[in-house]
Amino acid sequence: MSADGKISSVERCQVSISGLEDRARVDLLRAESDAVMVGVGTVLADDPRLRVKSLSSREARRAKGWPEDPLRIIADSRARTPSYAKVLGPGCIVAVTDSASQERLDRLSSKCEIIVCGEERVDLTELFSRLFDRGVKRLMVEGGATLNWSLLKLGLVDELYVYMGSMLIGGENAPTLMDGPGFKDNFPRLTLSCVERLDEGVLLKWSLPSERP
Repeated sequence: MSADGKISSVERCQVSISGLEDRARVDLLRAESDAVMVGVGTVLADDPRLRVKSLSSREARRAKGWPEDPLRIIADSRARTPSYAKVLGPGCIVAVTDSASQERLDRLSSKCEIIVCGEERVDLTELFSRLFDRGVKRLMVEGGATLNWSLLKLGLVDELYVYMGSMLIGGENAPTLMDGPGFKDNFPRLTLSCVERLDEGVLLKWSLPSERP
């Protein structure tokens, strides 16, 4: 995020905040994960690939008997993911709900695996349970702000890594690290575990208590 807490501009398009060191850090986290997850808003705004870029990391995964890339998960209640999205293909799962139109599901079904979890909004607790049953023990979430809020509200986050870049974005309607309705009380408390300078910014690593309401 920027120094003023924004992850994008008011136009909600991709803004380059990280430098080379931080991008390499994120790529390594991907390589060490069983799955990578984003919300459909991130897909629509950034069209990410969510694959491991480093050749050495891909080779290391193969040496362990793992696929070159972790599973790619999209939380997409109404199946709004475009059929041309770069994230799609073998190893991609789109989590939808009963409210998703059959036409959209038909369009996506040949490009990815589809999991139905929930009626109107993706039931993230059920989704995580089903992923765990499939061997996903370490899940990396790369946003966006609405998905971050939902997961933190449900107590499904163990660690929070925040890179703060050396720029300002501004805008009262620009997305922040965590949007959604927000907490009114019982604010989640974080434990700071690491502070590290990267590029011209700073990386903060926080942990959350293992037992949360």
